[in-house]
Amino acid sequence: MQDHKEPLSIALVQADLHWENVTANLATFEEKIAALAEPADVIVLPEMFNTGFTMNTALAEPMNLTTTRWMKQVAAQTNALVIGSFAVKEGGKFFNRLLCVRPDGTYTQSDKRHLFRMGEENDHYTAGSTRLTVEWKGWKLCPLVCYDLRFPVWARNLQSDPYDILLYVANWPARRAHAWSTLLQARAIENQCYVMGVNRVGTDGNGLEYRGDSVALDYLGEPLAMLASQETEKIVHISKDELLTYRRNFPALSDADDFEIIVEV
Repeated sequence: MQDHKEPLSIALVQADLHWENVTANLATFEEKIAALAEPADVIVLPEMFNTGFTMNTALAEPMNLTTTRWMKQVAAQTNALVIGSFAVKEGGKFFNRLLCVRPDGTYTQSDKRHLFRMGEENDHYTAGSTRLTVEWKGWKLCPLVCYDLRFPVWARNLQSDPYDILLYVANWPARRAHAWSTLLQARAIENQCYVMGVNRVGTDGNGLEYRGDSVALDYLGEPLAMLASQETEKIVHISKDELLTYRRNFPALSDADDFEIIVEV
C-alpha cells in the first residue's frame, strides 16, 4: 500500500456509450480522461464501459487483451487507479468483471455478484463469489457493480475488514432513478463511508434510457457532487481525517451485528 495521501481525489466519468463498439468507447473515454481538469488518484468508469450493458457474449474478451491493456495504459499515463467493468471470457464462461488497475500494470479483479435476471444477465454470465477490497494511497475501497447496490448484506462494512469508500459502477436505467439515488444514500449512511456511484447516460441498443445521476456522497449520505444527466467528468476530493473523526464521534459500526457471508458456488 502506498503512503497515505490527503485528501484523495476521485474522478467520476459519466458518458454516453456507443452500443457494442469497443473501439469507439475506448476512444471516447480516452478523450474524457485527458480532459480532466486536474490529476486524479482514482478514475471511475461505468459498468461495461466498453460495450454498454449487452448480453452479446461474442463481445467478451479474454483477459489481458484490448480493454485490459487499455486500462493499464490509462493507469500508467495518469498515475491513477482506474476502475471499470467489462465482459470477460474465461474458462468457457462469461463474467461481468470489474478491474482495479494500478499505474504499474498490476490489478485486482472481482466478478459481479448479483446478476440482473430481469435483463437475463444470469442466463449469459456467471456470478462472482468473492467481495473485493482494494488498498490505494492509504485508503481501502470496496468496488461493486450496478445491481449489487440492491443487496446491503453484500456491501456491509464489517469490522473484520472495514473499508473507507464504497464504489458502484453501473448501467442503471432512468426508469429506476429514484431507487438508484435512494439506495446509494442508504449505503453511505449505514456503512459510515464515502459512496461513489458512476452511471452512464443516453440510450442503449435495447432502447433503455439512462439519465446518469452519478454522485459522490459523504459518510452522512450528503452529496459532494451530483452529475445530473449530461456527459461530464467531475473530480471529488475526500478527507480521511474527517471520515475517521466522524466514526470516532458516532461509532455506530461498533454496534453492528457480527455475521459471515457464506457464498454457494
